[in-house]
Amino acid sequence: MLDSYGLLAFLGAEPGHERVHELLRSSSAGRADLYLCLINYGEVLYIIEREKGLTETLLAIAAIDQLPLEVVPADRELTFAAAHTKARFPLAYADCFAVALAQKLEAAVLTGGPEFRKVSHLVDVDWLPPIDAGA
Repeated sequence: MLDSYGLLAFLGAEPGHERVHELLRSSSAGRADLYLCLINYGEVLYIIEREKGLTETLLAIAAIDQLPLEVVPADRELTFAAAHTKARFPLAYADCFAVALAQKLEAAVLTGGPEFRKVSHLVDVDWLPPIDAGA
């Protein structure tokens, strides 16, 4: 499953985008299921709008909605699981939703976010290379 880091890497052709593209191809071919929590989708959108503006955000929505992945809403069960993770670990709230969904689906989180090291004992992490913020 993707978190915002993986999706942003893909959309921005950042380091690791090839790995995300590979998983999207597998999903499209029916060889893998790929998921994204709606909260993490929202995180991607606010980051793009903050950095590039509303027009780029609308283009990103159009692109993301065409990807072969299932966007999973944050229902009561998922929200409570994310809250439980947030109470125990110093992790961004949106990242807690990725953790909660990965636990629910028994899936790995595809990310490069270093904060996931704090919870790598809770979920499998498929590590992407770091995005160079200075590039």
